[in-house]
Amino acid sequence: MTTKLPAVVTAYLAADKAQDLDKLCQCFTNDAQVHDESRQYQGHDSIRTWKKQTAAKYDYTVEPIDVAVTERNIKLHARLTGNFPGSPAELRYTFVLANGKIQSLAIH
Repeated sequence: MTTKLPAVVTAYLAADKAQDLDKLCQCFTNDAQVHDESRQYQGHDSIRTWKKQTAAKYDYTVEPIDVAVTERNIKLHARLTGNFPGSPAELRYTFVLANGKIQSLAIH
């Protein structure tokens, strides 16, 4: 992968890997939305609960494969490997940024 990720996406991936919920939540706007596993989460409290539940359920690593970056949108193609059904799996993360933070994240 040769395209450089925006700083906030790099910070999100590092916080996710470290399972640092405080740093992860700091990557998002106050009213941010996350869509993952057919569920919607909005706001820091909801996003914190989502990541806490995910970390309790799965142990995984994220390996970026490819990225497409525009002014506000980042489409990250990544391989997740871990203790979940279908591992390894390739997922697509769609980040929408606002004022240097993540306004929305969809994981498919």
